[in-house]
Amino acid sequence: MTPIAAPSSAIEGPAWAFATDALIDDLRALIQIPSVNPPTSEAPDGELQVANLIAGLLTDIGLEPEVIEPEPGRGSVHVRLRGDGTGGEPFLLLSHLDVVPAPPERWTHDPFAADIADGHVYGRGAVDMKAMVAMELGVIRLLAAEAHAAGLDPARDPIPGLTRDVLFTCTADEEAGGMAGAKWVAENRPEWVRAAGAVNECGGVSATIAGRRLYPIQVAEKGFAAYRIAVRGTWGHGSMPRDDNAAVLAAAVIERLAVPGPTRVTPVMARFLRQAAAVLPSEAGTILAALAGDDAGRADAALTAACDPMYARALRALLRDTLSPDVVHAGIKYNVIPGDALVEVDCRVLPGTTEPDMRRQIIERLGPDLAAVCDVELIVFGGPVEAPADGELFELLAATIREHDPDGIPLPVMAPFATDAKHTASVGTPTYGFSPLRLDPDERFLERLHGVDARVSIDGLRCGLPVLYDVVRRFCS
Repeated sequence: MTPIAAPSSAIEGPAWAFATDALIDDLRALIQIPSVNPPTSEAPDGELQVANLIAGLLTDIGLEPEVIEPEPGRGSVHVRLRGDGTGGEPFLLLSHLDVVPAPPERWTHDPFAADIADGHVYGRGAVDMKAMVAMELGVIRLLAAEAHAAGLDPARDPIPGLTRDVLFTCTADEEAGGMAGAKWVAENRPEWVRAAGAVNECGGVSATIAGRRLYPIQVAEKGFAAYRIAVRGTWGHGSMPRDDNAAVLAAAVIERLAVPGPTRVTPVMARFLRQAAAVLPSEAGTILAALAGDDAGRADAALTAACDPMYARALRALLRDTLSPDVVHAGIKYNVIPGDALVEVDCRVLPGTTEPDMRRQIIERLGPDLAAVCDVELIVFGGPVEAPADGELFELLAATIREHDPDGIPLPVMAPFATDAKHTASVGTPTYGFSPLRLDPDERFLERLHGVDARVSIDGLRCGLPVLYDVVRRFCS
């Protein structure tokens, strides 16, 4: 394994060792609070509990964090470290503290026990995204230690060497659109998220493909549109089947919506595909180059045969608008033909696709026969966002990856999902997915997003902390 470069830090010895050990302790404490979104009766205030835990950790190192609670139990937390003011606008460490539900039946570890096994920390949030929260806290801890070492008060005095302020903002409700989290903050506490640049979740994580270690850095993300489709049938007796059974009609709705749509290669993905093709061996490189070309549909068909299914699935999602029917409700009793059914659909839209465009796609896929018995209702929409795939901050992220892992290949990429970057964009903050982790080549990272047995490598975290620290130090110095 190529050695990881040491951080460019004035912190040495015990302080750095403490920060790396504290990172694991912090992560386990964060996971052990079930900050599930939507909140449950068993944990109605999990997000507020996590916000208060983080605030306590920040207070312990001499800082003065603020916790807000826009809705009962929905807590977010923020702290500012000061620079000397000569470097321009602040730098934002952004994260979210909520997690999706984790039914425990198929897990091999309790999803909220934060067990350590086989060199990993297990638990809901280990991937999305309490590991990044813990790394950001580690950076803050190191910067505060530098102030203390210089005889300064990190809550009030400029951190030695910083020319920009550093903002740490960790919000609730990201997993449901951020209305009680980052959106509320952007509208009511814009100074918490307005910055020259920001780093957030789900980029900078290594992916070993055909023997090459790639580090996709998220510079764009798809938008989302969730729809509720009400299907109208006819009630009747189960002993006399009929074609307008609402459950049968709902099944036809699902079948038509689940068919993948046509490919459309955005500029960000074209750049990613071309750059990846240039560094991968011939077979994989040829397919990726073809995906970026004029016959993307034909190359798309070759993905399944030639690529790991995990990566093929992600690439297919990044080359089209996607529709995923995920919730179905129909029926009241086994012998009653249902007259009504509901289908909820998760759509992810490429840059350039609007909400009316997505609605039209749904109606077209349903066809005149099904559209006549369906009412399509928008639940929520968030547009795609993009940050510059060049310039000072992106180049710094890429250069820091290369310095710490000389065999690493950073690439700009789009994420198939949405993050709170859509809310920081509303206040003019370009936000990059960059939670640096160097993973084992066999780790199935993408499959652990919202999946069972979510886990993160302890070695990966210890490699990631100095990368993130150096990015903050260099951008803010």
